[in-house]
Amino acid sequence: MTKSELIEELAQRSDLTKRAAGDALNAMLDIITESLAKGDKVTLTGFGTFLVRQRAARMGRNPQTGDPLHIPAQTTPAFRAGSALKESVR
Repeated sequence: MTKSELIEELAQRSDLTKRAAGDALNAMLDIITESLAKGDKVTLTGFGTFLVRQRAARMGRNPQTGDPLHIPAQTTPAFRAGSALKESVR
């Protein structure tokens, strides 16, 4: 499902126009993005949790040449599915 298909489905289920549904979805995504950028986690009970994880620096290899290279530490977004979501998918 693409973002436009999600907006269309949201508009049908909630009696909103496509524009209003798109604005609502974009606002929600912006809020989640801003919260993660601050280092906060966002929990949607029954659905899951969006959080930020730290990856340590490590040594890797260039697959073309085999030379070792340093991979720096980085912060990455992650999602942990909630129990209700896991059960509905099974």
